[in-house]
Amino acid sequence: MDIKTHIKSFVAKFIRDDELDDDDDLFATGLVTSLFAMHLVLFLEKEFNVKVDNKDLDLNNFRTINAIVALVEKKQGKV
Repeated sequence: MDIKTHIKSFVAKFIRDDELDDDDDLFATGLVTSLFAMHLVLFLEKEFNVKVDNKDLDLNNFRTINAIVALVEKKQGKV
């Protein structure tokens, strides 16, 4: 499973909106909370074997599916 598909599968457990596009702002929709963000960080660290540092905890890194994928790829050294 590729990074984006895996992340979307995780997000789908918290958001029941099937119409969510990869560039939709997850937080602006009001569908997610700060608790979700904490779960997401833990998920990323565990599933992709990356360390999300304090400097990475910028909301813009988690705002969209594409932003999350970019963060993971950056942390994995793919970008």
